[in-house]
Amino acid sequence: MTQRCGLVAVLGAPNAGKSTLVNALVGQKVAIVSPKAQTTRARLMGIAIEGDAQMLLVDTPGIFDPNRRLDRAMVAAAWEGAVGADRVLLTIDAAAKVGARVEAALEGFEKRSEPKVIVLNKVDITNKDDLLVLAAKLSERFKPEAIFMISATEGDGVADLKQHLADAMPEGPWHYPEDQLSDATDRMVAAEMTREQLYLQLHAELPYASAVETEKWEDRKDGSTVIHQQILVERDSQKAIVLGKGGSKLKAIGAAARAEISEHLGRKVHLFLHVKVNPRWDEDRGLYKEIGLEWVG
Repeated sequence: MTQRCGLVAVLGAPNAGKSTLVNALVGQKVAIVSPKAQTTRARLMGIAIEGDAQMLLVDTPGIFDPNRRLDRAMVAAAWEGAVGADRVLLTIDAAAKVGARVEAALEGFEKRSEPKVIVLNKVDITNKDDLLVLAAKLSERFKPEAIFMISATEGDGVADLKQHLADAMPEGPWHYPEDQLSDATDRMVAAEMTREQLYLQLHAELPYASAVETEKWEDRKDGSTVIHQQILVERDSQKAIVLGKGGSKLKAIGAAARAEISEHLGRKVHLFLHVKVNPRWDEDRGLYKEIGLEWVG
């Protein structure tokens, strides 16, 4: 059987549903998902297979107007992930208005020379007339190879999109084994799963000024794994939020993260979390490397 393999860069504004889409295309969770925008920080690659085609899906950070160093690193990672891709896939929240952030993504998308595909996501909660008007405007402006209307959460339209991408991949050997779903290291995935619980359990209480770093990793002879992670926040008030009354919130975050990490690794996990206040954690070069981002001046 002739094999095909190619790179698909998944771009879009924050909260367009890129991570949910990548997970749907892969058929399993490889990227963390949160109702909050700008959840994805590093370029995590999901690996999807359809027939004889292997698609390397780069789930990029959302494209927005960057202010802090971390923001600039995230946006740089997004555009870098699209360089030389066999297909650039722009994901748009069809249920939301085209604001400044979406326009920033559209302008960058317009400049790409790679073959373009547009995905209108969240069509299950979008007015159909508005959807058709938006699709017509985007088609006129970008002349994309195709426009797909999908619901990544419900799975509607995902199969057709996946088949289109598979058909578009160039001939060549697969880059990864058939059973590998992501290129992210277990250390990175474990930190991401804990960070996901911060978003899910703290909601709007904790701003984006937080990170999770895996400090120690030990695979024991009994088959279990011991993981020590630190949660970095900027202020004492944020530390109090993460800890909760009597440490109850941190305990709940740890229990949920441990269950997710254990399922991912397929073995028992002993997870130890502690919270550290560092007003300048986003200036730590080592942390950028740990979460898969390049240091941007």
